Amino acid sequence: MLGQTEHMELLEQLEQLLEQGDSLALNAFLDEQNISIVAEWIDEYPDHEAQILSALSVHRAASTFKILDLSVQKRIIHELPPYKTAELLNELPADDRTSLLEELPSEVVKELIRLLDPEERKITLKLLGYKEDSVGRLMTPEYIAVFKDWTVQEVLEHIRTFGKDSETIDVVYVIDESGKFIDDIRIREFLLADPDTHVSDMIDGRFITLNVNDDQSMANEVFKMNNRVALPVVDDNDVLLGIVTIDDVLWVANEEFSEDMQRMGGTEALELPYLEMPFFGLYKKRIGWLVILFLGEMLTATAMGFFQGEIEKAAVLALFIPLIISSGGNSGSQAATLIIQALAVGDVTLRDWWRIMRREVLSGIALGAVLGAVGLLRISIWQVVAHSYGAHWIMIGATVGVSLLGVVLWGTLSGSMLPLILKRLGADPAVSSAPFIATLVDVTGLIIYFSVAFIFLKGIYF
Repeated sequence: MLGQTEHMELLEQLEQLLEQGDSLALNAFLDEQNISIVAEWIDEYPDHEAQILSALSVHRAASTFKILDLSVQKRIIHELPPYKTAELLNELPADDRTSLLEELPSEVVKELIRLLDPEERKITLKLLGYKEDSVGRLMTPEYIAVFKDWTVQEVLEHIRTFGKDSETIDVVYVIDESGKFIDDIRIREFLLADPDTHVSDMIDGRFITLNVNDDQSMANEVFKMNNRVALPVVDDNDVLLGIVTIDDVLWVANEEFSEDMQRMGGTEALELPYLEMPFFGLYKKRIGWLVILFLGEMLTATAMGFFQGEIEKAAVLALFIPLIISSGGNSGSQAATLIIQALAVGDVTLRDWWRIMRREVLSGIALGAVLGAVGLLRISIWQVVAHSYGAHWIMIGATVGVSLLGVVLWGTLSGSMLPLILKRLGADPAVSSAPFIATLVDVTGLIIYFSVAFIFLKGIYF
């Protein structure tokens, strides 16, 4: 980690080299720096981002380009001269190159594919041929494969010859003559084995594979459940097509997290970074949910209209409507967020619904009891200080306290069960977003509140 003084000195040196335009000196300077530092400088100097990347050696340029944000990658691709773009794209790993191309307009993709070497073009077109969000889009064909009749010595010689072109050499993949996958073996096993040992003697059959047509979210789950840095990808005939590495899956997890956060906020997932989304596109993503939520909130007005007579007879009840519905919405949003997150990381499944319900019933009672007590205490203090609630303030307080208990209990149950129901129906649990839960509980909370009020205040106001 660079100190502040050292960092400032390096920045001053970088600025001088950029102003001088001495590409050789800039190249020598940048090649001495860590690529993560270079990536930070590209972010800090957007007017010179293409110049900085171009000054790097091709291999370091590709390594730096991989860790930049997508929006920065797009800008650099448009700013680089064609020959530099060709060098960069041909040096990028096939999976990273595919991830970039699938985010670009089709006419741009066509132009960029023309810049690729014939072999790289063939690989890229094959990967782009798999359906979007499939494992096939994530995999790389750059891996080490060996045959089971080889010796350990032959395997190590093969790794020395071809390992530099592989995405990872931590795991070696065993195939037969037809390319079918047999097993995967960690590199440490070869390093510790006798050189004359045959690969067939090291096969234990303890492997996990991904199908090329599997959804990327499934790959994410498999990686989370198994301690692997890479997993083999096979077709329906078990032919080894490529591998998926942990860094690609982490990227998928980050994308899914962003999408879930957007849905939980009451909007559709964005395909582009926020600042790159066209205004009308962003508008369309948001207006649909807003209309649905607005229509839902109109039911709140309907419910209040139904209880208009009770409100007129006991106007004091109207003072606590915001308190009641917000408490129910907050408790529901809490529960929904917890369950959606637990579903996402695999902490709970649909089979756990009964255990979840029991926990949320207890939680709802406990939470509602505390809020009810606080509400009753507030009414008592205000009555003593300002005589705000009349002669029947105790019954008003009891109405508010019991209503809070019921509304919070209903909110926690709704918030916890709705994601499970949506999951069971094949929908994304994230769509049971906080605004949606809040709207649902607003309407039902009013019904609970005025029903309790009718029971407690009957004979007093009604």
